[in-house]
Amino acid sequence: MPIKIPDKLPATAQLRKENIFVMSEKKAMHQDIRPLKIVIVNLMPTKIATETQLLRLLSNSPLQIEIDFLQMDTHESKNTPSEHLATFYTTFDEIKDSKYDGMIITGAPVENLEYEDVDYWGELTRIMDWSKTHVTSTLHICWAALAGLYYHYGVRKELLDEKIFGIFQHHTIHRKTPLIRGFDDVFYAPHSRHTDVPVEKLRADDRITILAESDEAGAFLSMAKDGRQIFVMGHPEYDRMTLDQEYKRDLSKGLPIDIPKNYYPDDNPDNRPLLTWRAQANNLYTNWLNYYVYQVTPYDLDGTPDLAEFTRFQKGGADIAK
Repeated sequence: MPIKIPDKLPATAQLRKENIFVMSEKKAMHQDIRPLKIVIVNLMPTKIATETQLLRLLSNSPLQIEIDFLQMDTHESKNTPSEHLATFYTTFDEIKDSKYDGMIITGAPVENLEYEDVDYWGELTRIMDWSKTHVTSTLHICWAALAGLYYHYGVRKELLDEKIFGIFQHHTIHRKTPLIRGFDDVFYAPHSRHTDVPVEKLRADDRITILAESDEAGAFLSMAKDGRQIFVMGHPEYDRMTLDQEYKRDLSKGLPIDIPKNYYPDDNPDNRPLLTWRAQANNLYTNWLNYYVYQVTPYDLDGTPDLAEFTRFQKGGADIAK
């Protein structure tokens, strides 16, 4: 089934070029089905590119999905046209009385700041608090994962001596957990961050379960509350050339930046990078939508999510292939 997004959203044309089934709002109205309602809190400066990246992954599912994009009312975006935001985005005050099957909070280029110094921190904490009662499952990406772990569990980030930047190998843990169903023993994913929550801190907190980690890049995927809160430290949604764009952007600004690890063939920026993480990224988002959103969300969003299902899956009730 398709994702339901506005026809004039820039991502729509790109996704259709990739033969991804995007449904118009008009056609969706004629289907007698309740789509999953997902709200995306897009904190990235490259909002339009991020929209396409996330919608591509969300489309790889048999479920019909309706998307709302949320911007921070307390922050002025400098890199996205105001017309785009006015047309396709809403604010928290406009949706706070609504309920959603799922929420995604993206990364943001503010990791060197203390959380309380981020201009929209107060608004974001209201959203994270609201998610406890109004969202079935929330997926936090990169900086949002760090912020979520701090806000919900008091786990503090640490500034790294060297940026984690490149494509890193990870291995899975707790393989019977449905979120990593179908994952290979080892898989690859992009990282791009200056801060981290050490694996030891997460292991020491029995409220948090690590599902995948890297010897080089640390924890990649963790969850809490049986999947109501999921934390992705990397950027599996990134396109083939996203790290290339970040690398060349920083070079042009004269910022200290190393070549992204394990990315360019022969470490030569003139060589086209290999796309080695898309399959696992699709798997992650499909599993999230299926097991942690669709399987447990009530048909009537004013109802209560079936948390017993979360617990059953978390304890290995699903028949997972090894």
